Amino acid sequence: MIISSQDKISSSQALVILVNYILATGILTLPRASVEKVKTPDVWISVFLGGIIAMIAGIIIVKLSQQFPEKTFYQYNQEIVGKWLGWMLSLLIISYFFTISAFEVRTMAEVTSLFLLEGTPTWAIILPFMWVGLYLVSSGINSIARLFEIIFPITFVIFLLVAFLSFGIFELDNLRPVLGLGVTPMLKGIKTATLAFLGPEIMLLLVAFMKPADKTKAVRIVLVGLIIPLIFYVITVVMVIGALSIEGVVTRTWPTIELMRSFEIPGLIFERFESFLLVIWIMQIFATFTITYYAAALGLAQLFQTNIQPFLFGLLPVIYIIAMTPKNINDLFKFGNLIGHAAIILFGILPIFLLIISKLKGEKA
Repeated sequence: MIISSQDKISSSQALVILVNYILATGILTLPRASVEKVKTPDVWISVFLGGIIAMIAGIIIVKLSQQFPEKTFYQYNQEIVGKWLGWMLSLLIISYFFTISAFEVRTMAEVTSLFLLEGTPTWAIILPFMWVGLYLVSSGINSIARLFEIIFPITFVIFLLVAFLSFGIFELDNLRPVLGLGVTPMLKGIKTATLAFLGPEIMLLLVAFMKPADKTKAVRIVLVGLIIPLIFYVITVVMVIGALSIEGVVTRTWPTIELMRSFEIPGLIFERFESFLLVIWIMQIFATFTITYYAAALGLAQLFQTNIQPFLFGLLPVIYIIAMTPKNINDLFKFGNLIGHAAIILFGILPIFLLIISKLKGEKA
């Protein structure tokens, strides 16, 4: 599958794709997951440092892709490491993307059935969600980008509105003392925080889709695209811990939603605000699902040098089966941890070696 001129996207579209990809389950799970590791109010520092690490990884990914500006990772990795090893790496990346898709839709189903559609079977929530995703990605990267441009400003406005409405139950003392137990506890949370910023790996593909004049802005895009989720995550962690305390966060599966349920403003048309958070969160889950679904299908289409449509339909039952595999919420979280550890190797370590090899080959040539 060759990228045509109709498939090109602008730098702003690449930015919103990256931001929407990152902002998914982390909004709901990051406070609890990071507090379990740190066990002090210094979680926000861990999140900040995790964002810095993700930025470094993102820059390396962009620099690698800029060596082959008209090709995606699936196409250029064979030029770096050879055909057969390149195929294996491509299959690993493809597997990662459709596994992420499955994880996102199952997480969406778990939260939706718990807070919005109680008693609804998981399959009845997942299948319509996936069918709508198939309809979107069938139209290509431009349709995905245009929808993301609509989703992001809605997310930005509603998230900040709901977050700052919770100031009424916010207690600054819950965030003190800063580094009261030293640096060591804070360092324990960096890996967990870094995993919340999974998303820069999509730049392995997006650089090839960007318009020629915008490809030089790719580093700036990945930096801004990580700074925005960093702000979202820091605000989320600070508000959740400030309102619920460290002890309150670790006892709740979805502390961000519990925060929104713990306050109300009498007299307004809407007195409970967790529904607003769930609406934007489901949109973000949909964004992550669709772009990873498309990335996996694109990889198969480029490996076999054929049309993407058969792979879009073929991947759908595979994603569904994987999504239904975890038996309960604990299995789902373990599944997510496995994906995160795989991502560290695939996108934290592998791009460094590929960049070095490509540079060495370029110098020899």
